[in-house]
Amino acid sequence: MVSKKIDEKVTVIDGKDLVLGRLGSNISKRLLMGESIGLVNCKDIVILGRKKYLVERYKNKLSNRVVKQGPYYSRSPADIVRRSFRNMLPYKNQRGVEAFKRLKCYNSVPSTLLSVKKEIIDNAKIDIDSVFYYTKVGDICKVLGYDKVR
Repeated sequence: MVSKKIDEKVTVIDGKDLVLGRLGSNISKRLLMGESIGLVNCKDIVILGRKKYLVERYKNKLSNRVVKQGPYYSRSPADIVRRSFRNMLPYKNQRGVEAFKRLKCYNSVPSTLLSVKKEIIDNAKIDIDSVFYYTKVGDICKVLGYDKVR
């Protein structure tokens, strides 16, 4: 059986200093409309809240599981972002599964996407003047034990 590779136009979004929830609602809507999205710089995406409580929440998720049964949580920034976007999609039906397959997340900018123009979502940008507590996904992953974040 020969698999057909469909040549699609991929929209590349730069995740630097974008809020995770606002970015996710925007991306999930676009994925459900049929758009293919590549998200770069996932380690620089921001989660609102104090670092201490966010790290505690993710450590609790990692520890509350049966080893052989799951659920399995990754420590990679791209996987954390991808999983949070999955929860914003109807991933248990066919439409959501196909939309989720069109999302690619990268911790940094891969060499294949260096020359592509990157889109920035303005309504998801963090307003540093009005937000006091925020943490980057890469910082949370470092505390959880992911060592490839630079």
